[in-house]
Amino acid sequence: MTDDSRQSPLREAQKDVESTHSLPDTPQSRAPAYRLAFADNDFLCRDELRAVRLQLELLKPQMVMDERGIESTVVLFGGARIPEPGKTARSKGMADLSHFYSEAREFARLMTMKSLESYGKQNVICTGGGPGVMEAGNRGAQDAGGSSIGLNIVLPHEQTPNEYVTPDLCFNFHYFAIRKMHFLMRARAVCVFPGGFGTMDETFEALTLIQTGRMQKIPFLLFGRAFWEKVINFEALCEAGTISPEDLKLFKFVETAAEAFEAIENWDGAGETRNNIPGREA
Repeated sequence: MTDDSRQSPLREAQKDVESTHSLPDTPQSRAPAYRLAFADNDFLCRDELRAVRLQLELLKPQMVMDERGIESTVVLFGGARIPEPGKTARSKGMADLSHFYSEAREFARLMTMKSLESYGKQNVICTGGGPGVMEAGNRGAQDAGGSSIGLNIVLPHEQTPNEYVTPDLCFNFHYFAIRKMHFLMRARAVCVFPGGFGTMDETFEALTLIQTGRMQKIPFLLFGRAFWEKVINFEALCEAGTISPEDLKLFKFVETAAEAFEAIENWDGAGETRNNIPGREA
């Protein structure tokens, strides 16, 4: 007799769902009230069930990644509009940033090759699953023969997962907050490429968690010093006193995939990475 302590003696919920498909067609069996609560989409989408939906969005990706044995991730944030070099860009500015697509792809390739040394359980590439920098990250992981995660989100304008996300690690979210939790729950490093509002939102939420001690210090790399110092005046924030000089050590500027890979490999665990901000000691 096989002893499987994980197998419940109770009837499986899925069997009850299947049994409802063969019920006699009567006014009672067609009534919304008769539907099984957990199989009733109209019921689950009611405002009163928001807490349940939040919990489900937290649990589903967590359980799938646990089952896949994924222990840690390397997260890539970056613009959905940044094109592959040589492809049509929306503007000259986007064309000028297209080399970051190549850097994201190469970084993901290098990191995935390293990940495969731990059988793909450690430092798995994780992106938002969309186009641009996200596509480049998933593509680089595929180039190396490894898996990668995509955390997509339903948007008013249609967004589908890019073709390079590992299919059984491709998730879809309704809640931005839960999606951002999943970006950071397993993160062992964060790499941020130029991007827009979404990239800024993800970047500053993560930095706030680290700054306030709600998340441990990890390598936090900003690709493209010229871009970041143009759009965010970090020194002005420091001079105004709204952040401290120590906060400038929470992140490091890098330019290339090789530089980012080396920074993560040489991380000392204490956050003491050289920041290279002019006029300020690292």
